[in-house]
Amino acid sequence: MRTIRFPIYTLRPYERGIQETLGKYSAFVQPGLGLQLPMLQMVRVRDIREHTMDIAPQSVITQDNVEIRVDGVMWVRPASDEESIKKTFYSIDNWKRAVIQLAMTNLRQEFGDLTLDQSLVAREKIAYNLQAVLNKFAVEWGLLVSKVEIMLIDPPDDIKKAMHKQKTAEQERRAMRLLATGEFEAAEQQKLAIIQRAEGERAAVIEVAEGKAEAIRLVNEAAQKYFQGNAQVLKQMEMTETALRDNAKVVITEHGISPTLLLGSMPVTTSAGKERK
Repeated sequence: MRTIRFPIYTLRPYERGIQETLGKYSAFVQPGLGLQLPMLQMVRVRDIREHTMDIAPQSVITQDNVEIRVDGVMWVRPASDEESIKKTFYSIDNWKRAVIQLAMTNLRQEFGDLTLDQSLVAREKIAYNLQAVLNKFAVEWGLLVSKVEIMLIDPPDDIKKAMHKQKTAEQERRAMRLLATGEFEAAEQQKLAIIQRAEGERAAVIEVAEGKAEAIRLVNEAAQKYFQGNAQVLKQMEMTETALRDNAKVVITEHGISPTLLLGSMPVTTSAGKERK
């Protein structure tokens, strides 16, 4: 706040003021050039920009009787309308100190309604509730609490150590689960590869067997087609070939070469020809 007693004055865009004449409120002063009567009038000015205000660190007791240290920060500004500016002068003596004390009192109440575990994860909820409570009272002083942030929630050292151990154990359990999952997936992949390989080998064996079966079928078809009824001729040709290869005697008839063979001095004659030396 600043006080102007000069006859000519100027207010900046972020300032609002009240003019008092002989100690009584007489006018609302807005930005720009102004005039007043020295000794009879004076102007008191408010800065309506956001004011950053720290909530000092303090010890609070949670619902489960754990003492923790907390602090925060808030942004507060006087409202810019005439009625609110008048309240900042006439409804409260030191609005900044009043808002800070109100914040500290209600911060203790907010944490007192929560357990330690709830407090550690409820920063936003606590800040929102605190802002709502502060605005409920601050409006009577012509103020607006724009935002509240909880900066620090500090449990005792023994609790922090226990929390650290718990966190470490949880990370180790998570790592073991990930490792086990990885090994299981690797085993599943290996099993799948073995199954696929076995199926491939089985398909290859079936394909070879089918090829052999087809070859046999083709040979049988050819034999039935080209050698049916000629089995006797084929047998005679095979015997002749054997006789010539063994340098044996062959009987020749009017029907050609007879499969009659002369073995030693005893002729072997077939029904197709006569014995011939």
